[in-house]
Amino acid sequence: MNIQPFEYLLLGLAGFIVTGLFTWPIRTLAIAIGAMDTPNLLRKTQKEPVPYLGGLAIAISITTLTFAAVIKSDNSQTTFLLAATLLVPALLLGLMGLIDDLIGLDPLPRLILQTFTALIISLFFIKTKTVGIPFDGQIFDEIVMIIWIIGICNSINFFDNLDGGATGTVAISSFGVALIALGQGQELVAALAIVTTGSTLGFLMWNKSPARIYMGDAGALFLGLVISVLTIRLNPGISPKWNSVSLLPMLLAVPILDTCIAVLSRIYRGISPFTGGKDHLSHRLMRKGLTKQHAAFALWAMQAFFVGLALIVYQWTSILGTPLVFSAAATWIIGFIWFWRIPSTD
Repeated sequence: MNIQPFEYLLLGLAGFIVTGLFTWPIRTLAIAIGAMDTPNLLRKTQKEPVPYLGGLAIAISITTLTFAAVIKSDNSQTTFLLAATLLVPALLLGLMGLIDDLIGLDPLPRLILQTFTALIISLFFIKTKTVGIPFDGQIFDEIVMIIWIIGICNSINFFDNLDGGATGTVAISSFGVALIALGQGQELVAALAIVTTGSTLGFLMWNKSPARIYMGDAGALFLGLVISVLTIRLNPGISPKWNSVSLLPMLLAVPILDTCIAVLSRIYRGISPFTGGKDHLSHRLMRKGLTKQHAAFALWAMQAFFVGLALIVYQWTSILGTPLVFSAAATWIIGFIWFWRIPSTD
């Protein structure tokens, strides 16, 4: 690909505008067919029904704009295939999420499809040698990528429990990926990340508190696969290799923290990790007295902090890299302890 700097800006702006505009008819459609997230005192925090098919606007916008950019700037079979290898599986998981939004699915078939999708993606990346940070063994690489993809997909899905919380956080994460990819000359990764940033920000205009539409599982699973694969493809190129690897969880530190807190607290209380509840970071922040809006701001600020640390590690790795990686890990652990001590239930 050969993308000029102003074209990246246009991609992000196009993602923002197209998603923002396309969300309106999707919201109208969701209301018309009764695809509404109804308040539930046990799990929900909203007071009125909210339509939840907004993920369609995100998925269609990102897919259309990305392929349009590939065709315009390059149109080579290799680049098109790399883009398709990310977006087609993401659309497949988004479709599964859409089905779950409309009629409901059990956790097991969802997990099976996620695992199958992650396996195919990992095999393709290993075969084409397009893994950003490969390890020494093919089997080990496959296992790590499968776990990462499944984990991040579910983390973004779990994290989508607050007006604008997940949408804004993914925007911050994808922007961090874009900046590092730009520095490394990874044009396709950067372009996809910029489009994702713009699209999530465009949807955020509808999704911020009080939310007028949710992205639902369709959007959360689509974005989860996109951001997980973008990080797999990202090659920060810094030494030691451990610092490069450490940037990936730093770029997604808050969704990972939320999932760890929610899942472990449910296991500790003897209930299924797949059981929904008010035990996420957002719910705990609101128990501390924050409003929905302020809780979202807090989560965005936390994610921006970790992404900022990742960018500093990338830019000044020889001087600050390793100390900041350990500082980020220590901060994450402190955050875990602090959130864990907040009650899981009202």
